[in-house]
Amino acid sequence: MPQPIVKKHSFGWWFGRIVLAILLLFLVWNLWIFGHVWWWKDHNPDDTAFMEEGLARLQQTDPQAELRHKWVPYSQISPNLKRALVASEDAKFLDHDGFDWEGIQAAWEKNLKKGRIVAGGSTISQQLAKNLFLSSRRTPWRKLEEAIITVMLEQMLDKRRIFEIYLNVIEWGNGIYGAEAASRYYFRTGAANLGVGQAAKLAAMVPDPRYYDTHRNDRRLLRKTSIIARRMPYADIP
Repeated sequence: MPQPIVKKHSFGWWFGRIVLAILLLFLVWNLWIFGHVWWWKDHNPDDTAFMEEGLARLQQTDPQAELRHKWVPYSQISPNLKRALVASEDAKFLDHDGFDWEGIQAAWEKNLKKGRIVAGGSTISQQLAKNLFLSSRRTPWRKLEEAIITVMLEQMLDKRRIFEIYLNVIEWGNGIYGAEAASRYYFRTGAANLGVGQAAKLAAMVPDPRYYDTHRNDRRLLRKTSIIARRMPYADIP
């Protein structure tokens, strides 16, 4: 009786199947993200990837730890904080399509000169993309995915909505997320009542919030606060 013929697949066949599987996973992942961004046009996120990461970090030492976070509408956040963040993080926020190419080039040149990463050049939209869906680890994959999500945000949401979500979810200390929680934690007042100096200091903390949470009189922080306060009158906000 003749033996059945067993077809052996070549390395190229298996490689092609693996690549196809990876592409399908990538597509499904981005469709999942697309669905969330669409939903957030008129619904607020309950949490973010950075919040989940932050909570896991806190619960390593205290299993009962909880995050400080409270969503507030855009209208209940002080214009001072909005101007401070635009002045500090993304002066061209209203003008770009999600990427500040001049800022990216300037950051690249600065990093080359210093021989290490000292500047990022990320816009508010890019920062939001990272906070919502990605981890804090710096990898080429993360930067690619950040760019894709940024395009989704810019195409599906207007600038005001992008900024509203950003103001409510970014990290402002160890377990502190969003403008309302940060305002009450640092200044014992609501986000609607922040003065110029308070808003400038919160904006100055954004690049390294957990460090500045415990080093509130750091010279770099105070110097940057002063610079931001001077720039605030010229910042355009949605």
